[in-house]
Amino acid sequence: MPAVPAAQHLAVSPSPADSPATDSSSRDAPLLDVTVIGGGIAGLTAAALLAREGLSVRLLEAHSQTGGCAGTFRRGGYVFDVGATQVAGLEPGGIHERLFHHLGVEAPAASPLDPGCVVDLCDGQPPIQLWRDPERWRQERQRQFPGSERFWSLCAVLHEANWSFARRDPVLPPRSLWDLGQLLGALRPANLACGTLTLASVSDLLCLSGCGSDQRLRRFLDLQLRLYSQEPAEGTAALYGASVLSMAQAPLGLWHLQGSMQALSERLETALAVQGGELLLSHRVTSLKAAGPKVWCVRGTEAGGRPFTSCSGDVVVALPPQSLADLLGEAMPAAYRQRISSFPDPSGALVFYGAVERALLPAECPAHLQIDCSDPGSLFVSVSREGDGRAPAGQATVIASVFTPARHWMDMEREAYAEAKGQAMAQIQAGLERNLGLDATAWRHGELATPRGFARWTGRPFGFVGGLGQHPSRFGPFGLASRTPLPGLWLCGDSIHPGEGTAGVTLSALMASRQLLQARGRSLALP
Repeated sequence: MPAVPAAQHLAVSPSPADSPATDSSSRDAPLLDVTVIGGGIAGLTAAALLAREGLSVRLLEAHSQTGGCAGTFRRGGYVFDVGATQVAGLEPGGIHERLFHHLGVEAPAASPLDPGCVVDLCDGQPPIQLWRDPERWRQERQRQFPGSERFWSLCAVLHEANWSFARRDPVLPPRSLWDLGQLLGALRPANLACGTLTLASVSDLLCLSGCGSDQRLRRFLDLQLRLYSQEPAEGTAALYGASVLSMAQAPLGLWHLQGSMQALSERLETALAVQGGELLLSHRVTSLKAAGPKVWCVRGTEAGGRPFTSCSGDVVVALPPQSLADLLGEAMPAAYRQRISSFPDPSGALVFYGAVERALLPAECPAHLQIDCSDPGSLFVSVSREGDGRAPAGQATVIASVFTPARHWMDMEREAYAEAKGQAMAQIQAGLERNLGLDATAWRHGELATPRGFARWTGRPFGFVGGLGQHPSRFGPFGLASRTPLPGLWLCGDSIHPGEGTAGVTLSALMASRQLLQARGRSLALP
């Protein structure tokens, strides 16, 4: 059935602290080609790509809307982006520009962020502005981090090699001869040279460039890398870190979507519907079972608790890999189960959603800033722009997030949970008031989401908001493969190469879709 219009999504969507609403009915169907589980950006992308190739595709989403961690909810006249607040890959040649061109739909309206972010180390020195113009950024970092240009030059060399490699759509890590052929075909001499740093960290790059003793630079890198890799400089793979540190500069860039982050999901829903794919909302998957050669049965519950079954030749799981043990049960190979259970927990997040009069904010307040607070921790702050559809005229939404371990929020008793949530919200508000010059009475709206709320909103285990993290031991050839040990079962999302963010999960969906089609004797290539 066709995708539900986005306007209906926003009209009924709860906040991450609420339980999902229900929607639509289900029906058993003849054997499909593909069932996709999870309607975040990765699942939507995989479903749209496979439908575009003529396969019969059904996308199952547990929530009443798509988007996952890049979704949206309303509070009165305010529209809040749930998690992700910026997009990469909309520039010419970027993954989203390539994707929408291939799918035949327009990209969502967006404007480049300049600066991409402002980082305040709260050390008495001017905040660091990540300008989009490469020359302006070079001058900025030379002022902020004198003597660091050898480090940035090394990162630039690695980034150039990485980016040209990524645009050739490699498969990582390879798990078949075809995978290996795609990987080798994407390699160039520069990639082979950079490969000597496969096990190195960004911290190692600092030492190699003679900048290891620059504590201010190290702190800046720790803050920025944690946003994109779940790890500080010493735990972020050098090849990954070198690229994400260049994402804000042209010819790449970070983008602010008009309306809300939901616009990205809406375009993908449109593409899926145009290609004849089926989207079923409020369909929570509870089990996966191989019912015979090349037949998978996906079972779960829909609105009102009614059971449903969707059978297909292939299944694409766009959920965190930690979900697989419960879904597969005893069918999950022991070694595979052990490997996934051995990964460290991804991060959880505490996210404050607030609104203020725009006139109360600092003049020229950036759309995105990072504040090095000691209590409750480093804050990543997103402020809406006038006329961007997120707040009434003259007002602004202010979203502030801080990382937190996720599991312990699940085990708290009601009173302890309420107390911890209230304390966290007060700390985040105090940090915002202190650093943005706001009075405690300035807030026109305020609420907090915890990992417990994100678990209900997204269905992700323990409310994890990130992937496995881009540690050298889990990056690239050492990461979790999209091709699982079970034939016909594929993975995509922020735990699969190349990792986090809307661009990363889109690339992972493209990779899994290409592998699935190749197994069916077909091919897929984006222009």
